[in-house]
Amino acid sequence: MRLKIPIYWRLVFWITLLVLFLVGAVLFVIQRREAAILSAEAEARAILIAESLRDANYRSLFLWDRDAIQEYVDSHVREDLPYIIFYDQDGRPYVSSPLLRTREDIDLGSRILPDAAPGDPAFSEERRIVVQGQTIRVREIEIPIFPESGETNANKWASVKIGMSLEPMYANLREVRKVLLLIGAGGFLLGIVGATILARRISRPLHRLVEGTVRVARGDFSQEMAATSGDEVGELARSFNSMTRELLHTRRRMEEAHRKLIQHEKLASIGRMAATIAHEIRNPLTSVKLNIQKVVEEERFAEAVRSHLGLSLEGIGEIERFIKELLNFTRVPELSLERWSIDQIVEESLKVVKDVLADKGLTVERACAADLPPVLVDADKMRQVFLNILRNAHEALGPGGRITIACDAVKDGGRPMVRVRIVDDGPGIPDNVRPNIFEPFYTTKKSGFGLGLPNARKIVEQHNGSIYLGRKRGRGTSFVVLIPAEEAS
Repeated sequence: MRLKIPIYWRLVFWITLLVLFLVGAVLFVIQRREAAILSAEAEARAILIAESLRDANYRSLFLWDRDAIQEYVDSHVREDLPYIIFYDQDGRPYVSSPLLRTREDIDLGSRILPDAAPGDPAFSEERRIVVQGQTIRVREIEIPIFPESGETNANKWASVKIGMSLEPMYANLREVRKVLLLIGAGGFLLGIVGATILARRISRPLHRLVEGTVRVARGDFSQEMAATSGDEVGELARSFNSMTRELLHTRRRMEEAHRKLIQHEKLASIGRMAATIAHEIRNPLTSVKLNIQKVVEEERFAEAVRSHLGLSLEGIGEIERFIKELLNFTRVPELSLERWSIDQIVEESLKVVKDVLADKGLTVERACAADLPPVLVDADKMRQVFLNILRNAHEALGPGGRITIACDAVKDGGRPMVRVRIVDDGPGIPDNVRPNIFEPFYTTKKSGFGLGLPNARKIVEQHNGSIYLGRKRGRGTSFVVLIPAEEAS
């Protein structure tokens, strides 16, 4: 079984490893550079000491005053300058410090060539020697000594070699290494903390993304990720949110298409049923109606009989109205599209029911935004939609009720739309009824056939619009109608 390591720990491991490598590389370069600087400073100091010895014993060398030179050498040998050697013109030791009198491993002879010329570089070498049982590192420097004639081709007169201890330099270098190690340890710890924070910053959105994809796979497209950063992780979150919104929009369109398909199947079934009813019932019913009317006209019947016959005629009229509404609902009429102002259609609809609303003491408040775009609609059909909603409000409201109509321009899916909201302050529609109000033959009224709102939705959808029951706080009902602006069906 393959070991599953979370991405968080993998990021922490690799970022920490990278930080360790970078810190180590930087410290290594700094240590090497510091060592080179200290070595160059030690070499320059050793050359200065050798030149100082040369200048101090210049006259004694040309007089070959061995005692004066030896006295000077003995007085200047110290812990950080363990040995000094003066060589003659042939490269043989002329004067040396006490340490070299019994140490042939140190006195290896002059390293300056006999034909050395003024301006040639000094001989420089790092070596190890044993002094009083301890191994120390020294910088060995030898410089030639020339006569004071100033000639560039003068022959070498003598040379001086010194061994300067490098232990102070290496002690300083060890201190530098300790400081660098402390800095490296601090940088490493900061790197671990930074790696942890960075890994968490990367892994948390990815973890949320995984959870979101699982929810999306289960059908929950409402999952949103917080896109708080402007980097790739934030871009990934924004792309995921865009994808879920698009999937949600697609699912809603598919559900709407499926609903319309079912609705069309229902209409087709109702249409076939309506045609059968019209054929099988309407013609015999007309004959019955005519015969009853003739009987009513006979004066020899008593008033009670005539009253009963009148009730029969009213029942036949109800049946005829039902058949007519049913046929109108199943029929798909041609739309006569013209450019209209939605405010004008609403106003004409209100004129039709003005007296009915006034008789019940209902108040109508209308507020339409200025400069609304025109709509391409069949005005008669749209008036049917608004009249149906207004009549429903009239039936639902008690005396003194209020109806509010608002028109404005909105965007729906990027399309410019004109929205009409018709709100009343009646008892409202129960939640268990709301999903069914646009279903054919569904009604909660004592009278009616349940075809008004389904017919209104059919008309609005013929105009490529939509109608739905809005949410309203408190009591009342809110219907929203959306019609495309400047768009033909």
